[in-house]
Amino acid sequence: MATPAEQDLALAEAESNKEKSQVFGILRLQEEKSSGEKASTTTMMAGDGRWQAPIFALARKASETFSGSSSHVLAKVAEPTSFVNEWSVPALRDPMSMERTNLLNMAKLSIKGLIESALSFGRTLDSDYPPLQQFFVVMEHCLKHGLKVKKSFLGYNKSLWGPLEMVEKLCPEAGEIAASVRDLPGLKTPLGRARAWLRLALMQKRLADYLRLLITRKDLLSDFYDNSAVMVEEEGAVIVGLLVGLNVIDANLCVKGEDLDTQVSQRPSLQSLNGQVAAILDQKNYVEELNRHSSVHGLQGRVDNLEKSNSKLIEELAIAKNNIIKLQEENHQLRNENTIILIKVTQVDVDVELDTYKQSRQGLDEMYNEARRQLREECQLRQDVENELVVQVSMKQEMDLAMKLLEKDIHEKQDTLIGLRHQLDEVKAINVEMYTKMQTSDDGMKQKNDMITRLEEKTNQITATMKQLEQRLQEAERDRWTAEDGARKFKHDFANKADSLQKQIAQREKQMLQLETDLKIEKEWRQTLQNDLERERDIVAQLSAEAQQINGLKKEFHRLQDENSQLKGICEEQEQALEELGCKLSEYLSILNSFDGGQVWLKDKDATHCKLCEKEFSISRRKHHCRNCGEIFCNACSDNELPLPASPKPVRVCDTCHALLLQRCSSNAT
Repeated sequence: MATPAEQDLALAEAESNKEKSQVFGILRLQEEKSSGEKASTTTMMAGDGRWQAPIFALARKASETFSGSSSHVLAKVAEPTSFVNEWSVPALRDPMSMERTNLLNMAKLSIKGLIESALSFGRTLDSDYPPLQQFFVVMEHCLKHGLKVKKSFLGYNKSLWGPLEMVEKLCPEAGEIAASVRDLPGLKTPLGRARAWLRLALMQKRLADYLRLLITRKDLLSDFYDNSAVMVEEEGAVIVGLLVGLNVIDANLCVKGEDLDTQVSQRPSLQSLNGQVAAILDQKNYVEELNRHSSVHGLQGRVDNLEKSNSKLIEELAIAKNNIIKLQEENHQLRNENTIILIKVTQVDVDVELDTYKQSRQGLDEMYNEARRQLREECQLRQDVENELVVQVSMKQEMDLAMKLLEKDIHEKQDTLIGLRHQLDEVKAINVEMYTKMQTSDDGMKQKNDMITRLEEKTNQITATMKQLEQRLQEAERDRWTAEDGARKFKHDFANKADSLQKQIAQREKQMLQLETDLKIEKEWRQTLQNDLERERDIVAQLSAEAQQINGLKKEFHRLQDENSQLKGICEEQEQALEELGCKLSEYLSILNSFDGGQVWLKDKDATHCKLCEKEFSISRRKHHCRNCGEIFCNACSDNELPLPASPKPVRVCDTCHALLLQRCSSNAT
């Protein structure tokens, strides 16, 4: 004879074949060994079968109505219910075992319905296919069962992403799916990443393989699940075996544009309906117990009463749904306001950083332009000096050529003078005085030759006076030709032109004196040119030093560019940090509501410096509100936590309020 639990299971399977897209059967398996109860229950079932259909329809209708909040319903169904009435029966199995059994049966129904509907559907499934959505909901609850609570920065949460992320280490082929999930731009929560991972693994037809590898590593699962979880017990292996049948299904799921973070998630506003769901389940169990202990004639009246109470609950459920819609609209409005506030805060910070960057960039551009202008001027000056140096070198070469010609002319003149001495031997007595003067002239010429030789050694630094020296050399050459003409005339007409020869010698002496004067002047010019050349060398050294400074400025400019890129990266990281901190806005709003009437919560835009240390706020020095006085301080001045009457947990307070509260606590203690 079949037990009541087996009959309920058979009915649930029959109903699921008729309505696969809407029914999640709420199975409650109860194992009762009492033979007396078996006989009585069997008699009632055989005697009158009219009560079975309304009872199961009631359970099915409740499951359909609350399928959107299946997470709460499953938790309530899995827990052993306690009845207030006199027919309460103690649970024969532990709650975790019953939950595992219920999840296994739901997984069987969901996978079976999905395979049959997909084969009859005859084409690739998409994300909007209802049986596929129901399958993902069931898999999510199976993976969540027995999941340990993890402590994070924002509180306590249960995350599916932790165990699924471990598959990447067990199977390198799963690394592609994990990398694709991490690169999806729209996913912000670990739950959304876990849902995307399940969809990608199903499309890859490797979901059963990946979960099989995961359940074989009990040592890794113990870090994420309790010892009585589905994934740790034998039911997990059964579910993984059932998932192998899904390899015959082709699915084309778009996870990029789908909102997986909030899809089929737990809604805080639905928690108010848990009592009503529990009441419905209590009514169901109440009717089942009455059917076991009552007669057939009294059951029909109880069923009628139950249908009436069910109609009332349906009306209350409609009212609750309206309340849910209003709460959802209010929640959506608050989320929009939160997003707008976060965008404004982020925009203000970005504008401040952008203005600072523009000002620094403008100053750097001005320095760079000034350096470029100085570099152009110095390059032009250096080019002028090089051109002038080239001109001086060419003039030096011309001067060397002229000096060689002058030496040649002087040698010829000396030969002519020696010839004149031989010719004047006959008139030595008369020309002794003239000969002496000529000897003096020769000595002067030798001195001049020595001076010219010294000038030759020092002509490397003479510049602008070369042309004047050439003119003087030309005048000396003309004088030499005049002397030669006079000497020739002196040979022919010595007696008549002795006086003119003496005048010429006197003129020569004057010219010698003039040349000596010119030589002194040339020495002074040479000294001046040397001084000018030293100054030019100093200018060239200064230009080279300035060129090195310009090179240093270029290196500094490149370094500033690198710092600019690093600052951009830091700015992006700070923007991400601001996005993460946006989720704390709800906490701040609750803290604002908890303030007394005399306290003022200072706005972020009204504070630019810390109230205690008066340091300016920036991205590195962030703003923190004191939960006691409402003022804004830096982290160093508000790194204290004390419990306040408005908050059960310790919250941030400034140093002044910390000292005041400690003094107040000590005075109250005394």
